[in-house]
Amino acid sequence: MKYRVVIKKSSEGYAVWVPGLPGCASQGATEGEALENIQAAIAEYLNVVDKVARRHKGSRLVEVAAII
Repeated sequence: MKYRVVIKKSSEGYAVWVPGLPGCASQGATEGEALENIQAAIAEYLNVVDKVARRHKGSRLVEVAAII
């Protein structure tokens, strides 16, 4: 899956977040490090979403694609 991220240079390095995944953010000393870190953050975010969804009896996760 691909996600659009916003990356911004800050006084401490680079901040990066995913507008489509509220609260999913990270940072890094370099742009490359920030992008690596956000990949890990996205994976963990989706793992938690999966665990929460599985708690709801009778629910299931289905992937859909949006055409932009």
